[in-house]
Amino acid sequence: MPAPLPEKEMQRVIELSEFDLDYSSLQENFKDLAKLAAKVAGTNISLVNMIDSFTQWTVSNFGLEIEQMPREDSVCQYTIVSDQFFEVKDLSADDRFKDKFYVKDDPNLRYYFGVPLQTSDGLPLGALCVLDTIGKEVSPEKVEMLKIIADEIVNRLMVIRVINGLKNRVKEAKETQKKIAHDIRGPLSGIVGLAQLISEQGNDNKLEDVLQLVSMIQKGGHSLLELADEILSAEKKIDNPSHEAGANEYNLLSFKEKIEKLFAPQAANKNITFRVVTDSKTEDIPFSKNKLLQITGNLISNAIKFTPLNGQVTVQLSIVISRTKKLSIKVTDTGSGMDQDTIHQILYGEQESTEGTSGEKGYGFGLMLVKHLIIKLNGSLNIESEPNKGTTFSIELPIV
Repeated sequence: MPAPLPEKEMQRVIELSEFDLDYSSLQENFKDLAKLAAKVAGTNISLVNMIDSFTQWTVSNFGLEIEQMPREDSVCQYTIVSDQFFEVKDLSADDRFKDKFYVKDDPNLRYYFGVPLQTSDGLPLGALCVLDTIGKEVSPEKVEMLKIIADEIVNRLMVIRVINGLKNRVKEAKETQKKIAHDIRGPLSGIVGLAQLISEQGNDNKLEDVLQLVSMIQKGGHSLLELADEILSAEKKIDNPSHEAGANEYNLLSFKEKIEKLFAPQAANKNITFRVVTDSKTEDIPFSKNKLLQITGNLISNAIKFTPLNGQVTVQLSIVISRTKKLSIKVTDTGSGMDQDTIHQILYGEQESTEGTSGEKGYGFGLMLVKHLIIKLNGSLNIESEPNKGTTFSIELPIV
């Protein structure tokens, strides 16, 4: 049975990426709402799930310890294509779910009710769901209450997004102030020096020399005006909530730790050896986390998808320092590989989705999202691959 797909899937995954969420650090933000949802519905379990191109991330849970699962295994993938809610009264009797691990094995789930987490534009970021091991009945009044809780979850997500944006604006402002303080000394000291020279020469100044010195003072003044414009421009960026940027920073070591925590479980499910390697010479240099988990996560999930059992996926992280600094990310797998036509389609067209080596369903938007985000960040993407010889995705992103 084909996997369900929202009508505006590309816009949906782009919108989710704009929140720039760290899926492993949101439990405290929503644990009260997850518990409230379970109490309202009268179920033992409630989950707050975000769904990206490959994975369902449980960012908060009540009654069931779970962090993630492949998107194709989730029930919530059906909820995000519904306008109001999605209900399954007996998962074990539904052909779509009866063979899933959470139905056949512990915790032997039976009942499911989910509400999409929709933005004001109607784009579903994920779902709020309640579950139980026995049948339940959710009344219309309880449905409305669950929708209110879902709206509050989205509201909190928006607050997180705004706060992260403001933090980054403040950081940008401080960096701009440092730059201005440094740059302003040159033209200002030049103006003072020229004025002092005119004053010291007094009546000995020749008119043509004075005019030349005045011209130089004028040029210095223009430089100061340009710097003033830069300050005003920076202030406008701070006040503009639509300005794109990330909120926090990583270095190579902390980024490695985060990647391992999020994606090692996916690799373990296929007995894939998963390694993250950093360059020890540059591992302490800080860089913005802006969209890094979305970019790297989609590449890693894609690599795992197309790597057979007992294969390998390696992530190499380094910082390239020349005239500028660039973050280098390489994701290499021992998977099925690609021909040159497929590579060309990914880089310059729209690549259709295919199934993974263990039958994982494809959704066709993970690599498109990666390409979209890299372009927005003024980065570069390169792909090296051959059929049956694995693939290496290489990314360079400027560090500002």
